[in-house]
Amino acid sequence: MEPPSAEEEAEAEWMLRALRRYGELHCFELQAPTRVLEWTPGGRLCVAGYGQGGANEILQLVPPQTLQLRETQPPPQSLPWGRDFQLLSGGFSPRPVHSLKAVPGTSLLVTSGPPDATLQLWQLAPQGSDLIQAVGTIAAADGTGQAGARICTSASRGAQVLHGTRLSCVQLTEVESSKVLYRAGCASCALLSALTFLDPCSLLLCGTEGQLCLADVRQPPCPLRPLALPWLCPGLHWSLGVRGEAVGSSWHCQPLALLSSKGHLALVDLRKTSEPLASACCKVPGASPAPELLCVSWAPALQGCLALSGFDGTVHIYSTQGWHSSQGWHSSAAQAEPIFIHQGHQFGGAPGTGAPALVTTHSWHPEQPRTLLSAATSGALHAWQWLQPDASSV
Repeated sequence: MEPPSAEEEAEAEWMLRALRRYGELHCFELQAPTRVLEWTPGGRLCVAGYGQGGANEILQLVPPQTLQLRETQPPPQSLPWGRDFQLLSGGFSPRPVHSLKAVPGTSLLVTSGPPDATLQLWQLAPQGSDLIQAVGTIAAADGTGQAGARICTSASRGAQVLHGTRLSCVQLTEVESSKVLYRAGCASCALLSALTFLDPCSLLLCGTEGQLCLADVRQPPCPLRPLALPWLCPGLHWSLGVRGEAVGSSWHCQPLALLSSKGHLALVDLRKTSEPLASACCKVPGASPAPELLCVSWAPALQGCLALSGFDGTVHIYSTQGWHSSQGWHSSAAQAEPIFIHQGHQFGGAPGTGAPALVTTHSWHPEQPRTLLSAATSGALHAWQWLQPDASSV
């Protein structure tokens, strides 16, 4: 019997430490890596492959039994049988899937991916079936053939999808009829890094260079002007994190999170963008090797808590409470320490490359405050609940 390798020993040591730091930790190996983690009605999870070499699976999974319990419910007294993700239904996409969203109020999914910006529509398996079927397409917003459309759906907008590839052209489309309901754009042709609904009528667009544009679907379409962000570091790729949709106009009081490809993190108030509410340098190993995978997200049920990934095989959790506006990114006061780091994806590299694994995306559990899911280029899918050693720190 061969002795364990150094990597196997490191992984075993991490697992031993993890048992003391996690409330829950589930590790699952997908057939192919995913860059989408989308919750669907009933607490189901959708993942999809993004390989270039052929059919990519779109899967709907049932999470482990313990992840279906609310934190207020007592844990099972014995080891539960449902300790793994269970396959509920699946289908195949001839395209790589770079984005996937559920269409609220329907059993439809909408996806996007190369070779162009056309959206694909999918029907989740009906009762008694386990097949996810392709049912239609939605034309690209700008018609340029640019691949990799960003997409967003909203419960408040029903069966509609917001999509686009560049700041210059974003479109709101009715899903079933493919009718264009609204178009927005600005003079910049920068690629989109994110787009979202702030409320039922307000849209926020973010360019890869950090440009932010606001639009209102109640107003006639007109050229959008980026908000003033004079403090933004040029030449970097920026990603956007926004809290869940607000009610009425309360989104004005919710800070945005802007994350750069070098780990700069800024909290922004849309009412005054001339300076950030706070800025910090996150403790990352260096510039992101794949900026398109940068992900920053606010915890839906924890005040001032966010997660970020896309720099290596880790997911960092930060508490922003107590953060203040600093003199600059390089100020010693601006250095931020994570309150928790999920390191499990560092073990096992991307198949066939020998490269270390990179986290492709993460997602907060919709009901359990300290539970997240994360996926990596290795094909690993992790569901984990981090323990808070000091409840006063979050």
